[in-house]
Amino acid sequence: MSQRRIQAVLVAVGVLLTLAGALMYVLPGPGLPVLVIGMALLITGLVMAATGQR
Repeated sequence: MSQRRIQAVLVAVGVLLTLAGALMYVLPGPGLPVLVIGMALLITGLVMAATGQR
């Protein structure tokens, strides 16, 4: 699996988990842990893309 694909997957999963975590503040569920994990994945993917790791 290429680095570019890994970055894209990290960003996509990070966005989904961040949105799900934000929704879980209104809906029942573990909002804060999901939000933190989503933000961590999103930031990791974006940092990998910005630094140009190949």
